[in-house]
Amino acid sequence: MGIRKKASIGLTSAMAVMLLLSACGSNGGNNGNNGNSAASNNTSSSSNAGSNAKPVELNWYTIGTPQKDVDKVMEAVSEYTKEKIGATVKMTMIDWGDYNQKMQVLTASGADMDIMFTAAWAFDYVQNARKGAFAPIDDLLAQYGKGITDTLNPAFLSGSKVDGKNYGVPANKELPTSEVWRFNKNILDENKLSITDVRSLESLEPLLKTVKQNNPDVTPLQVDKTFTPYIPYDYLIEKFPLAVKLDDSSYKIVNVFETPEMKQALETMHKYYLAGYIPTEAATLESSSDVQATGKWFADKATTQPFADNVWSTSYGYPIVSTPMSDALIYNASVMGSMQAISANSKHKEKAMEFLNLLNTDPVLRNMVDSGIEGTHYKVTDGDYMENLPESKNYDMPTFSLGNIMITHLNPGDPADKWEQFKKYNDAGKPAALLGFNFDPTKVSSEIAAVQNAKESFWAPLMTGTVDPEKYLPQAIKKLNDAGLGKIMAEAQTQLDAWKAAQGK
Repeated sequence: MGIRKKASIGLTSAMAVMLLLSACGSNGGNNGNNGNSAASNNTSSSSNAGSNAKPVELNWYTIGTPQKDVDKVMEAVSEYTKEKIGATVKMTMIDWGDYNQKMQVLTASGADMDIMFTAAWAFDYVQNARKGAFAPIDDLLAQYGKGITDTLNPAFLSGSKVDGKNYGVPANKELPTSEVWRFNKNILDENKLSITDVRSLESLEPLLKTVKQNNPDVTPLQVDKTFTPYIPYDYLIEKFPLAVKLDDSSYKIVNVFETPEMKQALETMHKYYLAGYIPTEAATLESSSDVQATGKWFADKATTQPFADNVWSTSYGYPIVSTPMSDALIYNASVMGSMQAISANSKHKEKAMEFLNLLNTDPVLRNMVDSGIEGTHYKVTDGDYMENLPESKNYDMPTFSLGNIMITHLNPGDPADKWEQFKKYNDAGKPAALLGFNFDPTKVSSEIAAVQNAKESFWAPLMTGTVDPEKYLPQAIKKLNDAGLGKIMAEAQTQLDAWKAAQGK
């Protein structure tokens, strides 16, 4: 749970795809009642527990940098789950950048998998549910997942249905998504700067200029290849140029590269790049984790949640503050930001659901999976609070990807009512334009593949400000249109109009 783990907030928004340190989730804890009420659900259907039957081994594939102690921790997990539900667990971690491709190969080959991580941004949940990679879980939830359905905000399960069925268990975490500017407070204070009036990309300029002048060894705006400037649009598919403006009641799908907001954002980014505020290698930089470890950066963009500043500060070992650049809205990508699915090929679907129910309701199991072995990787300091021990570097997990975060331990400095605050935050979330609409790409799958291919060459250079949009934007738009973007847009509009009519919008 070291640096990466605690800094891992924000992957609910797929705009942070593959950016490890913008992941969504935090290391948190159960606050008394939560833990107790949850624990009462965790003995459901313990069919093999306590009997002499041979325990079932569940193969769990999940995303994240493979950890040295994962087998050691899973041995401890298995001792616990063997008693509780008559099952043991083998976890295979696949690195962030490799996850999509490797999971596609494993699924196609019929590999022995029981549980797999999926999301809007990794091993595409909707697409793979439609392809038949996942087992439908509505009946399994009803029989073995009562703890899950009792715990989750109903928006998670209703918002993640695909063609009327559930195929994944969403992590109980922040529901709305809000983008923020983050700041390294040491550099902010050293330069006596205020973030009170900062919201737009343009409003950053005077601060970046000051830092560039006064701190030549610091990156004023830390950007890598995963960066996308915030614009007030709801994307049809993550990292794909089709979107609907948030306040557009006509639900007109547009190419974001043809919107005035994106054009302005790209011009500003290029201006910042030329001024030396952005890393010269931004368009090819895989992640910002190295520079964040050094503290030699001033500002960046992230996705927030309640008390995120405290999570980030605990993680990096220096203070972080943030200010919003967008409203908090519930997007499909946030509902489907972190999910566990059961493989359609699994021979142990019922047992897999029993395990997922336990994982999402039992604080003992959830904290073991999250933080490792108590006394080895972390220590409990007081009540629900914990601190990392040096060995945590060998078991540094992305909390958001492993289930219900609201029964994990509290970090030093977290308020005791952290999870109550999370629930309030979730309850106050308002739906984004396309929440509940899942585009069916079947009729235009070859055009989507061609557009994905075409955009690879210019997406990161444009988004990071590396190239001049005046010159490259018209070329990018032409490439997209030549690849078939118009056909995709027309098909999506037809589906969206039908959905809008059915919803009475």
